[in-house]
Amino acid sequence: MPAPGIAGRGALTVALSFYTVYAVGPMIWLAMMSLRTTQEINLDHYGLPQVLHWWKFQAAWVNSNYGTYFWNSVWVVVASVTAVTLIGAMAAYCLARYRFPGNRAVLLAIFSSIILPPQITIISLFQVMVEYRLFNTLTGLILVYIGTQLPLTVYLLESFFSRIPQDLFDAAKIDGCSDLEMFRRIGVPIGAPAIVTTVILNFILLWNEFLYAVVLITDDGNRTLPLGIQKFIGDQFSDIGMVATGAMISIVPVILLYFVFSERIIQGMTAGAIK
Repeated sequence: MPAPGIAGRGALTVALSFYTVYAVGPMIWLAMMSLRTTQEINLDHYGLPQVLHWWKFQAAWVNSNYGTYFWNSVWVVVASVTAVTLIGAMAAYCLARYRFPGNRAVLLAIFSSIILPPQITIISLFQVMVEYRLFNTLTGLILVYIGTQLPLTVYLLESFFSRIPQDLFDAAKIDGCSDLEMFRRIGVPIGAPAIVTTVILNFILLWNEFLYAVVLITDDGNRTLPLGIQKFIGDQFSDIGMVATGAMISIVPVILLYFVFSERIIQGMTAGAIK
C-alpha cells in the first residue's frame, strides 16, 4: 500500500487534531471545574482556576458520602466483571470448539438477548428481586449485572475462539492435554487480547450503569457512584462546582484503566483485522 503524500498526512493530522480536541476537551473542562468553586464558575464558565481548591475532593468524599458510593461501585463492578469473564470465557470456548445438538440454537438465543432493550425486563426483574429478597442489596445488583453482561461477553469471545486454528488443539490432544488444560494453555493465552477487551468494556458499562441501580437500590448505604451523583444534583443543583468534583472522582478509575491496559485494548481491536 503506498504511503500517503504530504497533503494526505496534513489532512490526517488536522482530522486527528479535531478529534483529540473533541474527545479530550470536555474532560479537561471538567477537571478545571472540579478545582473551582461554584461562584468562580458562574463568573467565568470557561476560565482557568486561579486557586486550586483541592479541599473540594475531601469535602465530596466525606460530607457527600462519595466514599461509600465509590467503594460500593468498586465491589459491585469488580465482582460482576470477574464472574462474567470467567463464566463467559468458558461458555464461549465450549460453543466455539465443540459441536453438539443445539449448539447454534444456544448461540442464537444468546444473541437474541443482546438486542432486547433493558426496559423490557425491568418490571419482571424488580418482582424477582423482591420475591427472593435481593431487592436493595448489592448481591442482587451483582447478579443482575452478571446476567445482563454475560450474553454480550459470550457472543464476542465465541467469535474470537472460533478463529483459533484447530491444529493447535489437535496437537495438544496428541500430547495428552485434557479439555480443561487446552482451554487454560491454548484458549486463554491466545484469547487474552479479546478477554481483556471484554473486561474493559464490561467495566466501563457497569461503572456507569444507572437504570438497574436506580430501580433496584433505594438504601443510601447501598448506592453506587452514578446514584450518588444523581442524588447530589437533585439536592444541591446550584452547587455545580461540587457536582463537577463528584463527576471527576467517578471517571478517574476509568482513565487509569485505559492507561494500564491501552496496549491490550489495541491488540484486542486489531486481532481480527490482521488475521
